[in-house]
Amino acid sequence: MMSYKEKVIEGTEKYWNMLKEVADPEFPISVVDMGLIRGIEKRNNSLTVTMTFTSTGCGCMDWIENDVRERLLQAEEIESVEIKVTWDPAWTINDMTEEGKNKMKYWGVSS
Repeated sequence: MMSYKEKVIEGTEKYWNMLKEVADPEFPISVVDMGLIRGIEKRNNSLTVTMTFTSTGCGCMDWIENDVRERLLQAEEIESVEIKVTWDPAWTINDMTEEGKNKMKYWGVSS
């Protein structure tokens, strides 16, 4: 599985770092460390974020999408954020960063 740093397209590192500040509402882990962000593309003053969720029944999808959009719109140069949700490939624990996995262990969610 590709680490999130390997997914960073030149010129988007700032936005990945901004999303490290957006926590999953159910766990104190960023959406980046959860492995929910699949990619970020920047065109002019617009960002397209490709993301997934842990399940199709995730009750927090709207909240997470809104939090991602609101955080990225705080960048002065960004005027719009489009979010594309993908289910292929399906999210697995292997999508998490090592930091995310360690936080889950700390909180007793996994071993």
